[in-house]
Amino acid sequence: MAPHISSVVVLLASLVIASAAAKPKPPSDNDLLEFPLNLEYLEAEFFLFGSLGHGLDVVAPDLAQGGPSPIGGKLAHLDALINDVILQFAWQEVGHLRAIKSTVKGFPRPLLNLSSASFAEAVNSAFGKPLQPPFDPYANDVNYLLASYLIPYVGLTGYVGANPLLQNATSRKLVAGLLGVESGQDAVIRALLYQRRTLLVHPYGVSVGEFTDRISKLRNKLGKGGLKDEGLVVTKVQGAEGKIRGNILAGDKYSVAYARTPEEILRIVYASGDEHVPGGFFPKGASGHIATSYLKHSA
Repeated sequence: MAPHISSVVVLLASLVIASAAAKPKPPSDNDLLEFPLNLEYLEAEFFLFGSLGHGLDVVAPDLAQGGPSPIGGKLAHLDALINDVILQFAWQEVGHLRAIKSTVKGFPRPLLNLSSASFAEAVNSAFGKPLQPPFDPYANDVNYLLASYLIPYVGLTGYVGANPLLQNATSRKLVAGLLGVESGQDAVIRALLYQRRTLLVHPYGVSVGEFTDRISKLRNKLGKGGLKDEGLVVTKVQGAEGKIRGNILAGDKYSVAYARTPEEILRIVYASGDEHVPGGFFPKGASGHIATSYLKHSA
C-alpha cells in the first residue's frame, strides 16, 4: 500500500473511532428499569400518606432501604370512596417497587418533598401567580385528586418512552405490566375529576377542568418535549378523531399514549425545566444512573 494511501486509511479509521467514542451510549435495560423507581417511590409515599397517614417506613421499611423519610406527607381529608381508591393505589405502588427491585438492584428511597408547600408551588406555577390561600393537596377530595393528577401520568409516559428501548423480553414484560396498572390509575383519577370538571375549586372560583388544563400546560412547558399532556377538556380538533371535546384519557391524534424521555420527566418532577437542577418533589435530585449522571454534570 502506498504511504499516502496508508495515511488516509489511518486517518479515516481514527475518525471512525473518535465518532464512535463521541456517540452517547444508549441506556441499558438496568438503567431504564431503575429510573422509574423514583416515580414509584413518589407515588407510593404520596398515596400511603394520603390514605393512611404514614408511608413505607411503617408498611414496608425494607423497600425504603434506609433512604430519608419524606418531607411533609400527611393524612388527607378524604371521604370513604376516595380513601378506598387511594389506598388501593398505595398498595399497588408498593407492589411496583417490589416488582422492579426483584428484577434490578435498585436504590434507596431518595428524599421526597410531599409537603403542602411543594404542591402549592406547582399549582402557583401552573396559574402563573400565587393562589390565596395556598393550595393544600390534603384538604379535601377534590384537592387530593388534583394533586394526584400531577403524578401518575408523568410516570406512565416514561414507561411508554422506555419500552421500545428495552433489549430483552423480561424487561419489556415488566414495563408493559407496570404501564397497564399506572395507566389504569391515571384513568381512574381522570374519570373522577372529569365527573367534577365543572365544579369550582374552593375558594379559587376556578373549575376542576381549568385546573387540569393549566397543570398539563405546565408539564408541557417544563418537559420541553412538545405536546405530551392534555387536560380533561380540549378543543374538538384535539379530541379523539377530532370529534369530541371530552378528554377523559390523554392521547395523540390516533389516541395513542404519549411518550416521555427520562430527561423530560426530570425537568417536570424537579419543577425546574432542567434535568440538571433538582427541586420540586426531589429537593436533592432523583437516584439511579440516568438521574445522577445529570446531577454530576450540573453547572
